Amino acid sequence: MRQVLITGGGSGIGRATARAFSDAGDAVTITGRREEALRETDGGRGMTCVTGDVTNEADVAAWFAQPFDVVIANAGAGTPTKLRDMSLEQWNDTLSVNLTGTFLTFRAAVQEMQTGGRLIAIASTASLQGGPNISAYVAAKHGVLGLVRALAQEVARSGITCNAVCPGFVDTDMGAAAVDAVSKRFSISADDAEARIVSGNPMRRMIRTEEVVAAVQFLASEGASMVNGHALSVSGGEI
Repeated sequence: MRQVLITGGGSGIGRATARAFSDAGDAVTITGRREEALRETDGGRGMTCVTGDVTNEADVAAWFAQPFDVVIANAGAGTPTKLRDMSLEQWNDTLSVNLTGTFLTFRAAVQEMQTGGRLIAIASTASLQGGPNISAYVAAKHGVLGLVRALAQEVARSGITCNAVCPGFVDTDMGAAAVDAVSKRFSISADDAEARIVSGNPMRRMIRTEEVVAAVQFLASEGASMVNGHALSVSGGEI
């Protein structure tokens, strides 16, 4: 039975990923700031739910009292803001949760990870391209991918892999918030806002969480043992 840790397990991609690994028979630990949300993710499956902040060094270190076979750095957030209107606090907060949180998670993970271990970051198509009004998020996610590529080379000879999954807009609460923001900004309907958001995706729809989960499960599998330092785009051909 593999030991799997997933940050940001209280909602969205983290929740779907945690349930999929647990249902497959893995021992899953999920972390997040809200215990109630973590318990909802568990839904009686027997996951270990640990509260804490991915940006807090002591909290992250405490999660790794035992080694894990698969570590998924999923926690992340972003708020659309034009660069000219962005405060230093907004900039620092975005980099902290997305980039520093991934750094702290992976740094703790590699201390005791054994041969065959899997490090997986939930990045974004924003790791691979720019976009208006999300400069801090783009910068942070580009940083995540750079971290993944560098760490992949550090751990390769230990038989560990480090990869990133880069989804476009996913049908989650975060995706819904993006739709709402576009709807309000342009005074258009939610349907028109969603169509505008997914216009860069040749399939013209939101990505389902299970489609992202499938990519994560592949990278965590034995069959992906020679996939290392890779950015796996789940975007319908956008990237």
